[in-house]
Amino acid sequence: MNTSSETGSPTPHHCSGPARITNPDEAIQALIEGNERFIKGSTHNHDHEAARRRGADGQSPFAAFIRCADSRVAPELVFDQTIGGLYVCGIAGNIPTSEIIASLEYSVAVLKTPLVVVMGHSNCGAVEAAIEHEHDPGSLPGHLADLVSNILPACIESRSAEDRLARAIELNVHNAMTEVRNRSEVITKAVDSGTCKIVGGVYDLKSGMFTLVSG
Repeated sequence: MNTSSETGSPTPHHCSGPARITNPDEAIQALIEGNERFIKGSTHNHDHEAARRRGADGQSPFAAFIRCADSRVAPELVFDQTIGGLYVCGIAGNIPTSEIIASLEYSVAVLKTPLVVVMGHSNCGAVEAAIEHEHDPGSLPGHLADLVSNILPACIESRSAEDRLARAIELNVHNAMTEVRNRSEVITKAVDSGTCKIVGGVYDLKSGMFTLVSG
């Protein structure tokens, strides 16, 4: 999402607290700009204490995330936000389970969040495991077979890709976006009314860049 070509020594900028974002396109732009600051090392100097105090009276996040549970994927940092800005649901493989979808519905319907984001990432271990165990998911321990089974469609569709893992990760994001739309009447209604959008993208662990995928 980084499109800036500015150069120079990065310096932190003080942020007293963003105004409430209610427009989906403005929410996307806020994420783009935050990711650019993160990549350049010029993130805002957030007053987290003030944000914590504000949050005690309620929350109004401008984006709701399904993100992989990977410890290297932290939306608040990647998009340079403070407490209360993002509503984040984490699960390995960024899979939209019923519980995850219900959580997103709460954010959209009750908190009036204007943007839903599916956030995959490079070198995703869950997707890699799905590829490796495409023909024998039951050999995985515990509940991992159940989790991997949700990723198999993307793995199958990516068989002919030159970089199969990267393609499967992208397809898994796309499939999750479709799944949210197909399974959630609440979110679909908000999207149809223009008050919400669903987007997805892949976060590159090396560069720090979040790139949107076509939806």
